[in-house]
Amino acid sequence: MAISPKMVQELRAKTGVGMMDCKHALEEAGGEMDKAVKILRTKGMATAEKKSARPASEGLVEAKITGDKRSGAIIELNCETDFVAKTDDFQGLVEDLAAQALESQAKDAAALLEEPFHKDSAHKVSEVIVAKVAKLGENIQFRRFTRFEGDHVGAYIHAGGKIGVLIEFECESGDVAGSDAFEQLVKDMAMQVAASAPRFVRKEEVTDEILAREKEIYLEQAIASGKPENIAEKIVLGKMNKFYEENCLLDQAFIKDTGKKVKDVVAEVVSQLGSKVDVKRFARYVLGEGLPSSACGA
Repeated sequence: MAISPKMVQELRAKTGVGMMDCKHALEEAGGEMDKAVKILRTKGMATAEKKSARPASEGLVEAKITGDKRSGAIIELNCETDFVAKTDDFQGLVEDLAAQALESQAKDAAALLEEPFHKDSAHKVSEVIVAKVAKLGENIQFRRFTRFEGDHVGAYIHAGGKIGVLIEFECESGDVAGSDAFEQLVKDMAMQVAASAPRFVRKEEVTDEILAREKEIYLEQAIASGKPENIAEKIVLGKMNKFYEENCLLDQAFIKDTGKKVKDVVAEVVSQLGSKVDVKRFARYVLGEGLPSSACGA
């Protein structure tokens, strides 16, 4: 059967695979469109399997928020090179997967990959990624996502998708959410998390295990330096205060005015609004963070 350009274009529209691959698949399928789609998807899965062991530490972090700002999601999608990360195809996939995460009730990335794709329920999310691997020729991995739902959720993406923050606030009154002062606070707090990398919102969240470990380290350091035990204990107290200032968001110096602590800035906005608002939780993603050193180019 003669394969027409129109058939090739139709198959390309269905699969996103290159023109020559579409033509060859149609020829192999004897012009049957559904069979050609199956051939391309099978080849795409084989290609993805071959590439899955290749390091993928580039990519993008992206976040999406619902219109009412009561839900939000942040994702990390990895590829092998910054060149592919900058392509429209990859960036479109990132947008689609961020939208999928925003709608999803999945508990982790593995579960989300098994969901029907929100733009084409005939295919799983994993199948959509496989098709993109076949088209772009690189290993692509949907690494992780976090979804928040609450009174108010905000997001901030920094450095062209290298760092992203999702942050949730508790609001005593729903009326404050649309105010300029509150919106600025959300933006400032998300930027603070991006820039200063806190591990906790407040000191009460630091576990006893972490506190005990930190104190033990500081005490050993002080004694090893020759300090008497009573002096060493005072040194430990000072170092623990420093630990809180570095690791707890509300105790950090505010990046826009280091003479203030973040909790002071929040208190000022609360006073201005006449209604209590508070940071509930945040997620901070750094592209490639935690991947094996070999995958990060070391």
